[in-house]
Amino acid sequence: MAQGIIENLITQLTKLPGIGRKTAQRLAFFILTMQTEDAKAIAESIVDVKDKARFCSICFNITDKDPCNICSDSSRDKSRICVVEEPSNIIAVERTRIFDGTYHVLLGALSPLDGVTPDRLKITELVNRLQLNNVSEVILATNPNTKGEMTARYITEIIKPFNVRVTRIAYGLPIGSDIEFADEVTLSKALEGRREL
Repeated sequence: MAQGIIENLITQLTKLPGIGRKTAQRLAFFILTMQTEDAKAIAESIVDVKDKARFCSICFNITDKDPCNICSDSSRDKSRICVVEEPSNIIAVERTRIFDGTYHVLLGALSPLDGVTPDRLKITELVNRLQLNNVSEVILATNPNTKGEMTARYITEIIKPFNVRVTRIAYGLPIGSDIEFADEVTLSKALEGRREL
């Protein structure tokens, strides 16, 4: 009986990205040795995220209230929008503590071979924000890989008519990497060294 529940936990943990069977097994046995209240807190956090998390209606960041904390923060510079691919990228940029503007999450990057076309991303919503708000700069912080570059170029062409300064984060980030895995210093340098497109 006990083996069945441990095996079930291992199976469930392997559904997480980057968690193979050996790591899942280590995690399962670690959870088994945890204090009951700590294990329950983890389980409740997972259920809370699934029940309460939704996309901000302005920037498409993940939030439990709408608009999100960043969009509703009056101290943020609303004239600058940093465009990222995924909500996890916002966490990475925020760790630098040098960007005080707002964000726009595309929820992916262009990849025609995978069926990800412009209509599948939140590009129209970005254009709507430019039409409704007094935006002076759009910072393109898409990943420095083929999909990210294609997305940045496409967005640049789309928003050119709005007479908005369009910059791209500098290549302090290695080509082919993801923003969410970058350290604070590298990401800070990339933001500081952004260039006009």
